[in-house]
Amino acid sequence: MRHLLLSAALLSPFSAHAEAYPEASAIVSIGGPVTEIIYALGQGARIVARDTTSLYPGEVSALPDVGYMRQLSAEGVLSVGPDLIVTRDTAGPPEVLDQLRKAAVPMVAVKDGFSESSVIDAIHAVGTALGVPERSDVFATEVQEQFDSLHQSIESAGTPPRVLFILSNQGGRLNVAGAGTGADGIITLAGAENVMASAYQGYKIMSDEAIIAAAPDVVLMMEPTGEAEHDGNRADILDLPALAHTPAGQNGAFVEISPAALGFGPRTALFAQELHDALWAAKGTE
Repeated sequence: MRHLLLSAALLSPFSAHAEAYPEASAIVSIGGPVTEIIYALGQGARIVARDTTSLYPGEVSALPDVGYMRQLSAEGVLSVGPDLIVTRDTAGPPEVLDQLRKAAVPMVAVKDGFSESSVIDAIHAVGTALGVPERSDVFATEVQEQFDSLHQSIESAGTPPRVLFILSNQGGRLNVAGAGTGADGIITLAGAENVMASAYQGYKIMSDEAIIAAAPDVVLMMEPTGEAEHDGNRADILDLPALAHTPAGQNGAFVEISPAALGFGPRTALFAQELHDALWAAKGTE
């Protein structure tokens, strides 16, 4: 019996330190990845409201929306009568989180991150908070197997593509991802190289000269959302003077990715595998 208890503790690293609320039945879920995990654990019926970034699975859109994750109001969150708030720790603003902590409603902050371990840790954290650690153990194992399969794909692939992630095109001025971003995280996880990762943190408008010098093999952007045409479609981007002089522009190497892939939720390994395959195909590598 002692061996079984020790094994369970190893599988659920948060269980010994985090609070559990198995009776909570009116949860406000803040952060798309958090909401996805709750549904993946079969606990979606316990959610009474969500934030604007929570769009998956589709049925979540029928729930009340308490606002954008980083522009919350304490009144809006508390107005739906929650008995538990589960949020990403990057939600805000900070003063609102402080108000929520002072309210008579438990709040669990799930650590944000852009790595394989952050995804697995978040699954365990949510499972513990909701009082279903056994379910999160099983699900975390399934997701870890997806990551393991991804690693095998990377090990058998050729030279990593050099990737330029463009967040937006503002009249030819490109806002590009550096280190410490979801874009950098998913590129790295896919086994490729973010050409701007060593240059700066966050997102930055880059000069034509810097983009030409970076010499990306592939340009990566987010897929368009809704009915609006993405302002960064293949022709508009690759025909820009700066990119026309890069390997990506010369070879027409352009890939789009779901915005959800940058959030590092439970589908991250699958997104990274799709991106891996697409980047190598765009670069012309088997």
